Amino acid sequence: MKIIVLGSGAGGGFPQWNCDCAQCGGLRRGSLRGSTRTQSSIAVSGNGRDWVLFNASPDLGHQLRQTPALHPRPHDGARRHSPIRAVVLMDAQIDHVTGLLSLREGPPLSLYCTPSVFEDLTTGLPILPVLEHYCGVHWHVVPVAGESGEAMFEIPDCPTLRFRAVAINGKAPPYSPARRDPVVGSNIAVLVEDAATGERLFYAPGLAEVGDAEREWMSGASCVLVDGTFWREDEMPAAGLGAKLAAEMGHLPQSGDGGMIAALREVQAQRKVLIHINNSNPILDEDSAQRHELARHGIEVAHDGMEIEL
Repeated sequence: MKIIVLGSGAGGGFPQWNCDCAQCGGLRRGSLRGSTRTQSSIAVSGNGRDWVLFNASPDLGHQLRQTPALHPRPHDGARRHSPIRAVVLMDAQIDHVTGLLSLREGPPLSLYCTPSVFEDLTTGLPILPVLEHYCGVHWHVVPVAGESGEAMFEIPDCPTLRFRAVAINGKAPPYSPARRDPVVGSNIAVLVEDAATGERLFYAPGLAEVGDAEREWMSGASCVLVDGTFWREDEMPAAGLGAKLAAEMGHLPQSGDGGMIAALREVQAQRKVLIHINNSNPILDEDSAQRHELARHGIEVAHDGMEIEL
């Protein structure tokens, strides 16, 4: 299984266009050792030719241009082609779905998402009706809803990969009815298994907590690629960037007794990688004490263009 990190940042990327916090300002001025990050998305393939996108960020057009494995490979006289066989959505957040519009020049989109996400993208943020005027959308339901908190699904064009979705706690977007009345399926994590090798990827760019179920799923994975949004619970207020705590935004910070570092300490995965990193997070500074602490625990920080092979 091949995994490419197309984007590793949280909403707004890094540096964020309107932010002069310690990290964003430091990167611009050259006083911080780090790298720019677009908004989070990954691509996964079982054969290196046919790819599945997980989320489609607003930066998708740029990400595709920067990723040779996702460039067109025309044949039989055709001038246009895409190796992208499907898109799987983890939620309906703006920074995870608006990149779908960048795929409008291609063939009909093969889209996999839960009923809750489909509803949000046909009502509160009606991207899918807009796309019907361009490429069209073939929706494949990921049946995580109601009393069904877990479901397996297949993507026919990627037959060597097996997919299992699980409902997780998180925040639905402001334009979703689930924001005020939470429903199963508004946020999912996905376990991807390579049928040929048995290797597994657990992907959860938004993770509000790691309970027994999440810990079990992570423990069964060869690689966990999980929420790295914040270092501390009060990071946004402390930096003067907002009033909300990490928990109020649906993210588990790395530090603290119940944080992501503590959770990953119990996971035996070969690789433990943080993704969806907010511009406020000090781990963006490669020389920071926080970054060195992650390294001591064997935890990596995803970067744009990162490639993982399992």
